[in-house]
Amino acid sequence: MKKIITYGTYDMFHPGHLKLLKRAKALGDHLTVAISSDEFNQLKGKSSYYSFEDRAEIVEALTIVDEVIREDNWEQKVTDIQKLNIDTFVIGDDWEGHFDFLKEYCEVVYLKRTEGISTTKIKEDLKETTK
Repeated sequence: MKKIITYGTYDMFHPGHLKLLKRAKALGDHLTVAISSDEFNQLKGKSSYYSFEDRAEIVEALTIVDEVIREDNWEQKVTDIQKLNIDTFVIGDDWEGHFDFLKEYCEVVYLKRTEGISTTKIKEDLKETTK
């Protein structure tokens, strides 16, 4: 069985998230999604509209997702990969090169992101429509 893992915040779930997860799942048999905790997002200078629990519940409801885990820090990726026997780490290509150090532990794949959609863009568009 080929195991895949990906990481993200998954706030304001949108078609770009779904496409990325579908493409990640297509690379293997078992997809684990690590979702950034609210505390970790604060450390990254980010905030989420939805709580970790709500974001996890949304992602867990997808039939393509086999497991959801919590991401609490940058360093846990290596531990997760080893503990879960991950074969492939997948992330959007906006992170190209940032996670090459994981190639020592598994295959690393950077997937092209969906053009024209992101949580940041949605938030910006909503701000514009309320002016």
